[in-house]
Amino acid sequence: MSNLDGKRLLLGVSGSVAAYKSAILVRLLRQAGAEVQVVLTEGGSRFIGEATLQALSGRPVRSDLWDAAVEAAMGHIELARWADLVLIAPASANLLSALAQGRADDLLTTLCLATRAPVVVAPAMNRAMWEHPATRRNRALLEADGVTFWGPSTGPQACGEEGVGRMEAPEQILERLERHFAPGPLAGLRLLVTAGPTREAVDPVRFIGNRSSGRMGYAVARAARELGAKVTLVSGPVSLPTPEGVERVMVESARQMEGEVLARIEQCDIFVATAAVADYRPREIAPQKIKKGEERMELALVRNPDILAEVASLPDPPFTVGFAAESEALEDHARQKLRNKRLDMIAANLVGPGRGFEEEENSLKILWNGGGVDLPRVRKELLARRLLEIVAERYHEKQKHKAQGA
Repeated sequence: MSNLDGKRLLLGVSGSVAAYKSAILVRLLRQAGAEVQVVLTEGGSRFIGEATLQALSGRPVRSDLWDAAVEAAMGHIELARWADLVLIAPASANLLSALAQGRADDLLTTLCLATRAPVVVAPAMNRAMWEHPATRRNRALLEADGVTFWGPSTGPQACGEEGVGRMEAPEQILERLERHFAPGPLAGLRLLVTAGPTREAVDPVRFIGNRSSGRMGYAVARAARELGAKVTLVSGPVSLPTPEGVERVMVESARQMEGEVLARIEQCDIFVATAAVADYRPREIAPQKIKKGEERMELALVRNPDILAEVASLPDPPFTVGFAAESEALEDHARQKLRNKRLDMIAANLVGPGRGFEEEENSLKILWNGGGVDLPRVRKELLARRLLEIVAERYHEKQKHKAQGA
């Protein structure tokens, strides 16, 4: 049986010559057992007719936000709640721009704002439009909001040029959807993830912090959810949206993070500590803002709790994954941390100008007792998914050994 059997897919079709592929896609989805509701934009209707899409989907095509017969019962909200996934194929440059701006000036963009389902776009446009800085900015904004991009692919285009910008083939999109709805390797497991920096107060205005943006931790939380896990994210102060389907707990200091982690650790199967927790905090916090006075000022610091070591030393710890951000001797320091803290796995990366913190891309050296693998530099979203696939493999391997030894 197909993973798409019984899934409810909302297919948005925007203004692109690639709209003809949408008809093929609808047929393939229906053959796989999915329910398909097509939403056609005004631009999309210039390239393909409602009658074709209605005949293939078996449902009336929706296109008008102001359809009185449907909207009397808030039909756009009903549709937004109905969908298991929103797929826009093709997604034109104009459509991406509208989504990035948060516009709701037609039915499709309104649905994308109202839905809690994953939103996936399959772009289709001229190569110059895809490479334009505005389109690149829109993509970055949408990915930060949790929108997934499938494609575009490379090849000849309707304009006669050749390059990146073609909508992926319907068969490729079908395969991606099958994988999306397949039971993930983390299905049924509970993950606790820490992310971001901590802030250690000096006075009511100042704090000691670090450069962590939280992007890697949030990418790990999102990927874990996509791979089937129930995810809780304990986050330091960052300016990132909560990943879809993830429970988020916000904290400021290392001790606050410690408290939230230890309160939940017994309910999790896997603990992934990506947070850049401050090693030290001021011994005393000034009750009022410290005024500028002497030429020099000494600040006494004390050690913060080592949350990762605390978790790993529990009588019955979860599968524990640490992170090591190093500026030199990456593998030596990472293996030492792996041994000293008795971790199941560690993910290490170099930090410094142009790498690690505050970057959209990263690379990782994954280590465990007796093995390891290097993950090359890619976007953190892709890196997180590959990391968690390895975590899942190692977790299930450990559980198998425990069962055999019982």
